[in-house]
Amino acid sequence: MSLDEFGLIERIRRRAGGRADVVLGIGDDAALLQIPPGQQLVVTADTLNSGVHFPTETPPADIGWKALAVNLSDLAAMGAAPAWCTLSLSLPEASPAWVDAFADGFFQLADPHGMALIGGDTTRGPLSISITAMGHVPAGQALRRDGAQPGDDVWVTGVPGEAGVALALWQQQRLQVSGSASDAALEHLRCRLARPTPRLAAGLALRGLATAAIDVSDGLLADLGHICERSQVAAEILEDELPMSQMAAQAGEAEMFRTLRVSAGDDYELCFTAPASQREQVFESMASVAVRVARIGYIRAGSGVRLVNGEGTVLATSRLGFDHFSAAGH
Repeated sequence: MSLDEFGLIERIRRRAGGRADVVLGIGDDAALLQIPPGQQLVVTADTLNSGVHFPTETPPADIGWKALAVNLSDLAAMGAAPAWCTLSLSLPEASPAWVDAFADGFFQLADPHGMALIGGDTTRGPLSISITAMGHVPAGQALRRDGAQPGDDVWVTGVPGEAGVALALWQQQRLQVSGSASDAALEHLRCRLARPTPRLAAGLALRGLATAAIDVSDGLLADLGHICERSQVAAEILEDELPMSQMAAQAGEAEMFRTLRVSAGDDYELCFTAPASQREQVFESMASVAVRVARIGYIRAGSGVRLVNGEGTVLATSRLGFDHFSAAGH
């Protein structure tokens, strides 16, 4: 059985619920929202296409989670508290089982973070998910890309590169994404690709500390390059300071991880800059939200990003990264 458009919308609407700041939600031509006083609205949008941003055999629950996670990661990079989102679905066939499983994954992430689904659209076509996510931040406190200064430290949360290892293993037909892996290390890597953790608590904790921030979606060097471009500075990343992956090592993929950790996308960690005088405060703020953090380099005058080893040899530059218009895709 396939749902018609109104049946699909009703099926999702029943899961969405309601609350006071949603004056009018799903079911009208547009939503009405009540923005808290003294807050600025933060808006981001992402589209995920089957075969480009996730393998075609990815379970619908994982697709639902990831589609929202990539948007929440953008809000985290702005230091914003999540609030509302719209969802547009293009489906080859709207089967009730697929829609319910997709909604399971979506709301497993949305509900704990207070993200209210307030509307959207549905259509028939190749599998594609578009989400517009909205949050709010106290006026003047948003984290931006244009505030990095020479002398700032460069930091990163978590372990960038683990999702890239999972993707590479899937491409080599050594890891299935259609279900859980029996090996604990491989399952950890699979989840890093299929169900990334948006660093929302970290973003909130970095208000007033970080001078610039971005989420790592296209590769650490490439995304840090965006900060450098907007801030008109350069960055030096120290190879020996980059986080190592215990799970990749346990899976026997330590060398692959070392190759991918600065160029692979899909990690959705936060890369940010902060004054060197605030190092202890950065460590304390990240410890307060139980997020691993590493100081991986520094900002200097100039342009571009360089990865250097202990001898000062340049190993890579910010030209590395995921290209959304590459024919290779995911």
